[in-house]
Amino acid sequence: MTEEVPPAPALKDWFDAPRLRHIASEVTALQPAFDSKHFLKLALTDLDELSLMQRLRRTTESLHATLPSKYPAAVKILRALAPRINHSFVGLVLPDYVAQYGLQHFDLSLEALKYFTPFSSAEFAIRPFLRQDLPRTLAVMEAWSRDDNDHVRRLASEGCRPRLPWSFRLDALIADPTPVLPILQNLRADPSLYVRKSVANHLNDITKDHPAWVLDLLHTWPLGESPHTTWIARHALRTLIKKGDPRALAIIGASGKVEVKIHHFTVTPDNIQLGQKIRLTLQLQSIATVPQRLVVDYALHYVKKSGSTSAKVFKWKEFTLAPGETITLTREQTIKDFTTRLHHPGQHGVDILMNGELMANSGFHLSK
Repeated sequence: MTEEVPPAPALKDWFDAPRLRHIASEVTALQPAFDSKHFLKLALTDLDELSLMQRLRRTTESLHATLPSKYPAAVKILRALAPRINHSFVGLVLPDYVAQYGLQHFDLSLEALKYFTPFSSAEFAIRPFLRQDLPRTLAVMEAWSRDDNDHVRRLASEGCRPRLPWSFRLDALIADPTPVLPILQNLRADPSLYVRKSVANHLNDITKDHPAWVLDLLHTWPLGESPHTTWIARHALRTLIKKGDPRALAIIGASGKVEVKIHHFTVTPDNIQLGQKIRLTLQLQSIATVPQRLVVDYALHYVKKSGSTSAKVFKWKEFTLAPGETITLTREQTIKDFTTRLHHPGQHGVDILMNGELMANSGFHLSK
């Protein structure tokens, strides 16, 4: 008999009663006058009914109600608390405190965010300061982009992303990304992958509103001189590459008409139920006389509740195909529901895209 695997704990349980008691104990060790009973009463009330982010904010508010009323004194205690929390996500409560209660203490607050970010991350907390005073905050972040600590350098890029997930949009930077250019320039060849991912995601955000701005910028970067810069460019252009943008494809060396013969493209099985896998098999042969740089993606046309379809493009493979060379690609994907996508029964089309050009199609039927 197979033993059942217990379900994974919910993310919101990062802020459970033992964790909150740990925070109370650590603050008491730092500040004996701390009213831990009142903190826990506030923090634990109706805890089961709260989501992850609600629990984080509740913890922030409970600390504010029980720490010294003077902001500088409270921040001093929180700085001492930072290395004692020992959980990167729970540590977000520290920069969240700064974002909620420190807007009138600009210099002290930004120095605190710089200190807190290696313990968790402060990209969400910096955004209220950007919205309140964009030039002043960006000037500090530009200095951060030259810091020795890669967590601080990442904060310089991640915090001012115009479309940062889980946060509000920075409308001023969506309208004009020029103010962040010094930060991006400073980080264009950063040795830390942690930082480079942020820079690439930042640029990818900008491509959604100003694709020409990003393409023009990348044309000025010495992509052949630094593999770090080349890596950033490739990942920054992923949305434009999926759309088959000719300038983006040219930057990664995948320009020109695709010259291949598709021997076959199949999606198996033809019929599946929710939770099962599909297998994509593609065989192609170069009919060109010179090597070709190919970006192969596939678009899955999901059936919506209304019966219409909506396509999502998935990355598959990027490679150089020699003249006359034949290659077979395979890929498996499980069709299951996520919080961000619910599946509906019906015929789902699958298209093969090469350098943004539709080259073949097939599909499968989903039953529930």
